[in-house]
Amino acid sequence: MDAPLLEIEGLRVAAGDQRGADGGGGAEILRGVDLVVRAGEVHALMGPNGAGKSTLAATLMGHPAYKVVDGAVRFKGEDVTHWAADARAKAGMFLAFQHPEAIDGVSVVQFLRQAMSARRGQDVSALEVRVAMTEWMEQLGMDPSFGERYLNQGFSGGEKKRNEILQMAMLEPDLAVLDETDSGLDIDALGVVARGVRTVRDRHPSLGALVVTHYQRLLDVLVPDRVHLLVDGRIVETGGPELAARIEKGGYESWRR
Repeated sequence: MDAPLLEIEGLRVAAGDQRGADGGGGAEILRGVDLVVRAGEVHALMGPNGAGKSTLAATLMGHPAYKVVDGAVRFKGEDVTHWAADARAKAGMFLAFQHPEAIDGVSVVQFLRQAMSARRGQDVSALEVRVAMTEWMEQLGMDPSFGERYLNQGFSGGEKKRNEILQMAMLEPDLAVLDETDSGLDIDALGVVARGVRTVRDRHPSLGALVVTHYQRLLDVLVPDRVHLLVDGRIVETGGPELAARIEKGGYESWRR
């Protein structure tokens, strides 16, 4: 059997910029997470604020603010636990940020050309980027002039999130981690983003996705294969879409210790 696309085993993570009494990292945020995502699957990660969802997303992409205390992250069978963020991105991992950063002076099209060139390991022409970007902008309901604006500079919340999906579409990753892509969006913007993610998956059916969310409404469109509930740094229950419905109806109280 082929190796899973993503395999997280016994992952324990602390804030890397803090120091504990023993001189190590700060208090553990993730306390033994196990998770497997196979090609083409959509997994949802839900949990209360402070459970460690965004920490897991950032750790998967090698964010230096977090220290892996124990456990492993494997991508397509290869141990990437201590790989740098850029190496993971080039290998086919992608993170859509909860709060995307603005970069003044760098246009969307310039950013995409640089990112695509790094992903492919060779220079990508400006013409190729513009053709692909125009096609995807139409799919995502984005104004073509969007590409000339500075990255996330003055963007609305919905524009920032659609820009993240545009990046995902054009970079063609094998694994997409979506960190609360639905946060701060009204119902119309959420629908656009959710349909955009679904369109990307329709075009690339082998894409695996780990979707961090608080809300079932995004999952109504994406329809996850598995739903995981993270509480206090541990996955305390895994199920199908019905688990998301239970959480939506009753909240997290029954799982709190």
